Amino acid sequence: MSLPRIVTLDEIRSVLPGLDLLDAMDFAFRAYSRGDCVIPPVGELLIDEDPHGEVHIKHGYARGGRHYVVKIASGFPENAGSGLPSGNGLMLLFDLRTGALRAILLDEGHLTDARTAAAGALASRTLAPTVVESIGILGTGVQARLQLESNAHALGCARALVWGRDPSRARALAEGFEGTGIRVEPVDDPGRLLVECRVIVTCTASTEALIKSGSLMPGTHITAVGSDTPEKQELDAGVLGSADLVVVDSLEQGRLRGEVAQALRSGAVRESDVIELGAVLDGRERGRTSDDQLTVADLTGVAIQDLAIAEAVHDAL
Repeated sequence: MSLPRIVTLDEIRSVLPGLDLLDAMDFAFRAYSRGDCVIPPVGELLIDEDPHGEVHIKHGYARGGRHYVVKIASGFPENAGSGLPSGNGLMLLFDLRTGALRAILLDEGHLTDARTAAAGALASRTLAPTVVESIGILGTGVQARLQLESNAHALGCARALVWGRDPSRARALAEGFEGTGIRVEPVDDPGRLLVECRVIVTCTASTEALIKSGSLMPGTHITAVGSDTPEKQELDAGVLGSADLVVVDSLEQGRLRGEVAQALRSGAVRESDVIELGAVLDGRERGRTSDDQLTVADLTGVAIQDLAIAEAVHDAL
């Protein structure tokens, strides 16, 4: 039996720019919402030591496919204060027919970051109003940078506003885009994002709502990617309650974690008010029908996305 290929982060980074990750996520969302995937519940280890952290285990496969994936991803937010990356992890790709381990992707969490950014950009492109002159980013970490870059390219928008709790990190994020053709302005008041930006991406680890009900302009779309545990929350439940359209990547996961779970618990929305992004992409559900609508996409991350990006990297090597 042949040994599995060990793929380093440098190898992964070398092939990612040549991959169409939005197309890979489009396939993943559609397959999931058609019921073509087997995705067990997320394994979750919450570390309540000091400093605290969290570990997610996601696994699954698509029926008729070639592989199944097991992904381990960790998040230790306080690492940033020590100059360490906040995320880490790896992906294991197995042969679906034999169970043989085909590849060990030592991505250090980068594939999770990349697929989350691509999924967020796809959600924004699918649900955004016709004209988007500015993108708003709440957050200053790795995911904020990737979401800004991916959304700017997907929407053809060259201006963004960025807000974070630490103004110096917001400035550093903006400076990182100098010379890229994307104008990024750090702001001290997150209210400016709500007024000036028709697409807003939230990518923080907040456990308290950052966007309140009634604060958004008509026609705004929000892609929320930070709230991936039952405790996290970036949007007030009333934001979802007042939205014309609430979309998730997985309704099953949305019952337990993310913005939708918070809104369901509060009674701000009913399960029947929520649809899956894959069904919108497939045309089985209607997406945005007017530029005046308020839309929300709540993405908690599904293992089929991990499989899609792991296979894409594996096939490109």
